Amino acid sequence: MHTTQGGEHLETIIIGGGQAGLAMGYELRREGVPFTILEAQERVGDAWRTRWDSLRLFTPAFIDGLPGMPFPAPPWSFPTKDEMGDYLERYAEHFGLPVRTRTSVESLSEEGGRYVMTVAGRRVEADRVIVATGANRVPKTPAFASALDPWILQMHSAAYRNPSQLRAGSVLLVGVGNSGAEIAKELSSTHRVMLAGKPAGQIPFRHGTRRSRPFFHVIRFFGHRVLTRGTPIGRKLLPKLEGKAAPLIRVKSKDLETAGVERVPRVVGVREGLPELEGGRVLEAENVIWCTGFRQDFPWIDLPIFDDERRPRHERGVVPSAPGLYFVGLVGQYSLSSDVLPGASRDPRYIAKVIAAGGTVDQMPPGGAEPSVMERPAAGPRRPVGAGSRRAAR
Repeated sequence: MHTTQGGEHLETIIIGGGQAGLAMGYELRREGVPFTILEAQERVGDAWRTRWDSLRLFTPAFIDGLPGMPFPAPPWSFPTKDEMGDYLERYAEHFGLPVRTRTSVESLSEEGGRYVMTVAGRRVEADRVIVATGANRVPKTPAFASALDPWILQMHSAAYRNPSQLRAGSVLLVGVGNSGAEIAKELSSTHRVMLAGKPAGQIPFRHGTRRSRPFFHVIRFFGHRVLTRGTPIGRKLLPKLEGKAAPLIRVKSKDLETAGVERVPRVVGVREGLPELEGGRVLEAENVIWCTGFRQDFPWIDLPIFDDERRPRHERGVVPSAPGLYFVGLVGQYSLSSDVLPGASRDPRYIAKVIAAGGTVDQMPPGGAEPSVMERPAAGPRRPVGAGSRRAAR
């Protein structure tokens, strides 16, 4: 690490200090590659701590740990979001990972064969950049949300913490994913709750029971070993599963019915300032919570690496058209488990080995075999971004 004219130079920067970024740091350290992690939040783990108060993980503790440090809880317990945040903070401290908190990357571009970032208003250069900001970061709300009457309190589920945030009266939750179902059940004890939309199915047993335990092993195996970019079924199904809502896991349709949650059709627009449902019914609600998920977006990256849908073109996280640029934690990056805790270690381990070899990834051969690492010259300047590049097939 040293300063350059007009800024600082770091060999390798990991952008994001969540589970993907920390696992990446652990693997780079094992390979002897110097790095610095830049985390926008005040503390490591705050991305978990700032979620709604009653949130618990859906996966048991024995598969929630990162490489080198098991999660410190009974194997079949389900950690709270604060316990997860504290674990990540202890993980970084335990391994002495160099994390700079309250350090937001505002832009990323290329100049003269190096990556250039604006970091908290300062210029920082790097030979390599690993984007570990997470799979989906930007809350999605429909365009017509802004047409709701201003007296209606509306928020995205990302901003919801507990019932005390809401006004007295009824609450309309839009979206029947797991967040919508869990928040609806919680609010049913203090508010009249309406839940709009249809779930994408539900698991056929009670979550957390002994009967459910084989399910986690089966799903983990299929999500980690079968549904990958390296298998025919994975290459066929992964693109179809991206963006699809998960089935209801902990709170089921019957639980919502028992709690008195009113199910209504999906919201299609706004009429006279009020939510309009499919079929023409207009609802009066004092509160609206958009449980409509998140979208992947990297507006701060100014590099020619995206497809028409603004998804980064990569081969298992390695960007062929931008040597030295990598991603971890993307949805379906290599497998169905790439963006969740049980799969947090495999992609960082692979990328760390690519970096340690000084290599890039050759084009995926026919049949989906594992990509090969190709040795690059150890000396000499890195090629400018885009020079002699190959684009990954999607």
